[in-house]
Amino acid sequence: MFAMTPVHAEKLQGIGFGDSLMAGYQLENGNGFPDQLQAVLREKGHDIAIANAGVSGDTTSGGLARLEWSVPDNTDFVILELGGNDALRGIQPDITRQNLDQMIEALKARNIDVLLVGMIAPPNMGDAYGAAFNKIYAELAEKHNVPLYPFFLEGAITNPELMQADGIHPTKEGVKIMVENFLPFLETYLTAQKTE
Repeated sequence: MFAMTPVHAEKLQGIGFGDSLMAGYQLENGNGFPDQLQAVLREKGHDIAIANAGVSGDTTSGGLARLEWSVPDNTDFVILELGGNDALRGIQPDITRQNLDQMIEALKARNIDVLLVGMIAPPNMGDAYGAAFNKIYAELAEKHNVPLYPFFLEGAITNPELMQADGIHPTKEGVKIMVENFLPFLETYLTAQKTE
């Protein structure tokens, strides 16, 4: 094992793998979540690159189908953000769970770390659906021993000024708030990598 520098001996390669929330729907290039997150991390001295592998409209089934070719072998970690479109379409939570489960297993089998990002079912899907869907992420995080960020839109979804007119996708400023909230979670992971 080589010695680590105070920052990191090699540039870490991360990927934001998700749907339109990751892709930066209706935002100008450079304003999506992976780009803003990478910029803030570099300002803080981290030698890191975070590629954007978000596809608008993607479900967990779509993500599973493209996972292998979307995530290169030199990837150190994946921020896995999928499931929101499953809930919007009323896809059975068991299917969402199975797809996420397979994605986590596939990434771990390739020695790629997974940072799981949770979603919450919209209220109009009903209490029973929400109860079944909302527990998926915590249970998978525990099963696979991966870190969980409970809700991707934390800090933005409750403020209309930070959301686009559709009420689903954040504005550039909304993404900035999401990045600020996500940063401590990711830095906890990065710190752990330096001490291994």
